[in-house]
Amino acid sequence: MATTLPRFLSRRLCHSSPLPRFSQSIPRNSPSPFHSSARRSYSSGFKDTPGRSPFKIWPFVAITLAGSGAYALMVKSRADMAPTTEQIAAPKKETPTFSPTKVTVLFVLGGPGAGKGTQCANLVRDYHFTHLSAGDLLRAEQERPGSEFGDLIKSYIKDGKIVPMEVTVQLLENAMNDVVTKDKDGKGKFLIDGFPRKMDQALKFEETVCPSKFVLFFDCPEEEMQKRLLERGKTSGRSDDNAESIKKRFKTFVETSMPVVEYFRKKNKVVQIVATKTPDEVYKETREKLEQRLGKNF
Repeated sequence: MATTLPRFLSRRLCHSSPLPRFSQSIPRNSPSPFHSSARRSYSSGFKDTPGRSPFKIWPFVAITLAGSGAYALMVKSRADMAPTTEQIAAPKKETPTFSPTKVTVLFVLGGPGAGKGTQCANLVRDYHFTHLSAGDLLRAEQERPGSEFGDLIKSYIKDGKIVPMEVTVQLLENAMNDVVTKDKDGKGKFLIDGFPRKMDQALKFEETVCPSKFVLFFDCPEEEMQKRLLERGKTSGRSDDNAESIKKRFKTFVETSMPVVEYFRKKNKVVQIVATKTPDEVYKETREKLEQRLGKNF
């Protein structure tokens, strides 16, 4: 990737060397200090016994107190270092990376098997858009040697789940930047296929990467999409083109992606296309509605 995602730093607590050990040898033949035959004294003061000083115990007391304090600080520091649940953090930005005056972004949404890829290919051919498939970028990243997110992406795709937002948004931004930097005027037109899949993706992308023009929504019933996907699975080689994964993907789309469509619809930013017709008929409707929004020379 052109830009790596930041990692959290770990802290180590360094502690001092073990405390010195003290020993006091007692002559073998000397009487035990605990069995003295001398009369006991109940005086509150220290007994002035030759060769014995009451102050010898204070170094041990000081060492014990210092050790206890150091242990308490160590426990508190380790508690403060409890691992965070956030695995990936994207840097905050005050303004989007790209200006909508130079970069045109159309989100392309529809259930799995609605024909988004086919219609995007037609628009690329006739209107010179750059087609960015969020799914293709994720699949390429999971196969990239040395990718730190490869296994994570593979697991999410297999289970029909949505890959963490920060990964997808960063991959899209990197791909867009590659195109824009090569254009002499710093411009670009992008069809972002299969994205945003969730509201947080939509908001994050528009906040940090580029505001979109609108959503191109291909509407297709679940039964038709399932039939298309099972047929495609015979030759696609994709791990998610199977009956079990298809059901999970349908459920995920309805629960997470349809709220995104409705959010943009309320903003009058949805162009809805009936996707049950033949590919040519669907494309004819797509061109007509895009020209109504963007003009004939978009």
